[in-house]
Order: sequence, then C-alpha cells, then structure tokens
Amino acid sequence: MTSWRDPSRHITSLAVEASSADCPTTREIIGRAGLPWRLVAEREKVDAGLFADSLNAGKQELYLCHNKGRFFKPCPGTKEYRCCGYQVISTGANCPIDCVYCILQAYLNSPWLVHYVNIAQMFAELESALCTQPDTFFRIGTGEFTDSLAIDRLTGLSKPLVRFFAERSNAILELKTKSGFVDNLQGLEHRQRTVVAWSLNSTKMMGHCELRSATLAERLVAARNCAEWGYRLAFHFDPIIAHPGWEKGYAETIAELFRQVPAEAIVWISLGALRYLPGLKERAEARFPTTRIYHHEFVPGLDGKARYFRPFRVTLYRHLLQLLRQQAAETTCLYFCMESDEIWQEVMGFTPDEKGGLAAMLDAAVR
Repeated sequence: MTSWRDPSRHITSLAVEASSADCPTTREIIGRAGLPWRLVAEREKVDAGLFADSLNAGKQELYLCHNKGRFFKPCPGTKEYRCCGYQVISTGANCPIDCVYCILQAYLNSPWLVHYVNIAQMFAELESALCTQPDTFFRIGTGEFTDSLAIDRLTGLSKPLVRFFAERSNAILELKTKSGFVDNLQGLEHRQRTVVAWSLNSTKMMGHCELRSATLAERLVAARNCAEWGYRLAFHFDPIIAHPGWEKGYAETIAELFRQVPAEAIVWISLGALRYLPGLKERAEARFPTTRIYHHEFVPGLDGKARYFRPFRVTLYRHLLQLLRQQAAETTCLYFCMESDEIWQEVMGFTPDEKGGLAAMLDAAVR
C-alpha cells in the first residue's frame, strides 16, 4: 500500500506565475522540489461546470504566485454559533489530500493547488498586528484554506513560521494537518509557541473519506515525535461522521490516541459534527459517486449549512466526550467548533460564557 505520510508526493509539476519567477522563495521551492516547471502569465480560469473535472489535475501541479490580497485575517466563522476567535494566515489554497467532505470543493472558485511566495509581506502583516496590539493574545493558524504541512517538504514554510512565533509573547501558531510529515520541525527553537495539530477520525472514515492522507498510525507517530521535541499538541475530531459502527470506530481512534501520545502534551481537542454548504453535496457526490456520508437526515442550520438534527449531534458528542474525558489531562480544553449554546449546555453542562468565553478557555489552555 502506498504511504501518504507525505502527501506532497502527489505533486508532479510546478507552474510559476511569470511575475513571481524571480522571487527568492520561488527559486528555493523550484530547487528543493526537483520537479518539471513552467512559466505562466496567470493561472488560467476554469468554468464552474468543469471545476470538479479539473480538481484532481489541479492537485497534482503546485502553482507559485504572489498573494495580491491580505495574508492575515479572522477565521471565517459565523455569528450564529460559538466561534473561538481564531486568526488565519492565508499561505495558499487547496492541498494534495482529497477529502470527500472538504468544504473547499464548494468554497474555492479555482481547482488549483496554490502557494504564495511573497512571504516577506506575510511576516510584515503579522509583525504589524502583533506589535500594534501588544495586549491582545492571538491564536493563529495556517490550516483553514490549505493543510499546514502537506506540502511543507517543498515549501519549507514551517521553519520561518516557527522561528517567528518563537520570538513573540502574545501569539501562538497552530499548524494543522492530516499528514505525517513533520521533518522540518525537528531541531527548531520553538519555545513552545507552536502547537502542532492533527485532524482525526475513525479509521474507516480516514480510509474512505480522506484520500492521500496519512494513516492514523502515521499521524500519531508524527505527534509523538513532536511531543518528544517539546511541542504542544492539539487534535480535531472534525467532521464527526455518522456511519455504521461509528461508536466503536471513534472509541478505537481515541484509545489509540492516548496509547501513543502523552495526554499532558495536548492543549486542546475540538469536536465538530459533519456540516456542509448547500453546493458541496452535489459536487462531492459527482467526484466520489460511491460515498454515502451525505445519505443521512440533515437540517439547515442557522448559518445555512446542512447539519445533523440536534438530538443526533448530542448523541455523537456525548459518546466522544465521555471517551475523551476518561483519558484527557485536566489541563486539556475540550470544546465544540461552531456549535450553539444549547448544545454546549446539553452536552458539556455549561456554556462558554460561564468560563469567560471560548477564546478565554483556549487561551488559558495554551498560556
């Protein structure tokens, strides 16, 4: 069986925006990758109707270009559900991993795997925000529009990011991944200002729904290595997916997590049930005709996304939360991603406001 510990192996060529060809980061990536590359005036647009057909090809070619917008922005949460106050660094878009449930299939308007090379601007934006708001504590991640480490063998971006945050007292970096590639993190002076995080699922769902991702064993070996190198860890059970045998499947994943990883190294664990934009179901089923994850009862949520009925979400959450509470350290923050106060109260027994707010809960866990 092919190992996808390093999903960047799926990339077979590079496309370089002509105006970015002389950028030092571009030249470094070309040299590091050792792959065929070509210059393009601008990445060609793809008609929306051809998006799904182009997506797999788009994941095999890495497009290097300048980000013409902002790098640093708030996480695109919604006011209808509890948001954690996360901030996002947009380092690119898309990734070589192909998840059946990936929201980017419906969110992005381009199928291309993109990495931005004008990282000096990125660090300038970060420096400005952190220095002008010294009394604000920032939790910042790179995993909203791409996987944080899936192409790190080629980009090497984790190294300057970790070094940057090691020198900042009012910010934490979270690198979130479904890969097992953490080679660039070894030996860095991180001063525990970087949290390395993995998305987890039942092994059945990882195999059926997370194509070209690292196995559970590969992810947990990588996590254990990061713990040994002094990094703090996080895990995200999101999306939790209803499937035959889900109770046993998630129980086995949680048991293996705590067999392999020291509980005291984990700062937070999130839970979030499957939810999706209206356009995702049609697009995902066209690309993955054998999938059955959308063959369940869903109801429109307050944010317009389809969600499992509330009583079933409560059942899912209670099962996983009971298992996690049995083994997680007392200092680990267990929380819901984008859920209502009613769910918090019914499952957790409290609302975030009673603890000072969700952002304060997460800040306390990592600080």
